[in-house]
Amino acid sequence: MAAAATTDLTAAVKDAALAAFVALALAIPMVGLHTVDQGGTLIVETRFDWVAIAVAAVFAGRLALSFWPATLRIKARRDAAHVTAVEGQFSILKFFGIAAVSVAILLPVLPFTDRYVIDVATTVLIYVMLGWGLNIVVGLAGLLDLGYVAFYAVGAYSFALLARNFDLNFWECLPLAGVLAALFGVLLGFPVLRLRGDYLAIVTLGFGEMIRIVLINWQSFTGGPNGLTSIPRPSFFGLPFTRTPEEGEVAFHQFFGLEFAAYHRLAFLYYLILVLALITNAFTMRIRRLPVGRAWEALREDEIACRALGINPTNTKLTAFAIGAMFGGFAGSFFATRQGFISPESFTFIESAMILAVVVLGGMGSQIGVVFAATLLVVLPELGREFAEFRMVLFGAAMIAIMVWRPHGLLARRDPSILLPLPKRGTS
Repeated sequence: MAAAATTDLTAAVKDAALAAFVALALAIPMVGLHTVDQGGTLIVETRFDWVAIAVAAVFAGRLALSFWPATLRIKARRDAAHVTAVEGQFSILKFFGIAAVSVAILLPVLPFTDRYVIDVATTVLIYVMLGWGLNIVVGLAGLLDLGYVAFYAVGAYSFALLARNFDLNFWECLPLAGVLAALFGVLLGFPVLRLRGDYLAIVTLGFGEMIRIVLINWQSFTGGPNGLTSIPRPSFFGLPFTRTPEEGEVAFHQFFGLEFAAYHRLAFLYYLILVLALITNAFTMRIRRLPVGRAWEALREDEIACRALGINPTNTKLTAFAIGAMFGGFAGSFFATRQGFISPESFTFIESAMILAVVVLGGMGSQIGVVFAATLLVVLPELGREFAEFRMVLFGAAMIAIMVWRPHGLLARRDPSILLPLPKRGTS
């Protein structure tokens, strides 16, 4: 046992040293050398302290990750079948989920919270909701969708056009935007029923670009490149968040006897997207235990076996596209009412890639993994604002590190929704 432990430690140190050497080779030209303009002359300055910090961080991180899976994984025997269980990790994740929801509920009233924190937290929750919606299509049904931003755009433009042209409020437009986005999901699902893998990804990518091009060129309807402005903001059960309401209306701060503050609207929008995200999570967790959710997982694992079991792959794919698109439409309608202005530039392929990165980096099929990944992908660029010249380098390096050390995602869990016990020996 001692010899085996020593061997494992030696191998881990060698692996960490190799990673540190690669980090050293990359850090010297990228971080260690810095050009400064002095009197019209470029002078090269060295920053080897930064290089040392980067190399030490890579060495320590790689060494820690070498032992991390072994400390969490517990092998158990269940019903005469060898099943890899991650009971310790599951307990930690369950505790983290409860703690995260508690912190999210209390965030607007915490003493250190300001407008910037609320804005960043709201953006995180938007990507969490989008990630959970795409997780139905990619994580559960196993359909690679690179055009998910199209449903996001349909929801946003549906809300904006319905609110502007028919004078509907947010609560009336929200379900309609979700239904229209689900309809577009079904329309996308029909042409791609026989496609798989890369071919499916190419077609969905083209669908997302088609929607964006239509939004740009249909100027009389969508406003074209100029977008749509004056989108109505949501109200708190009919109480607007304005300093001076219109005649006959009562503002939010007047009804509750408070001094007017723009923070009230920000906090309300934050709680609104939090409720929408929690509803999305509860719906997804529930539906994956229903027959349609199990059909998605069967389709993900093996479509041929899925057909042999009598499951209709056509209906299964259509329901995945429709339900995933519906949640994208809900998120899009919230985005429109939060911004008050939308344009096609908000729905480019980069957004689709960002949402897909949230699902893949978090772990396909993992709900809590989406929360982790969305937080990282939104907060890391914000933290990198202090390092303007290295901001995207740090962001890209972080993503590469995650995919190298956790290729299946931060919290990859592909456990089946139901586990049938094996028959006991001696029974038929």
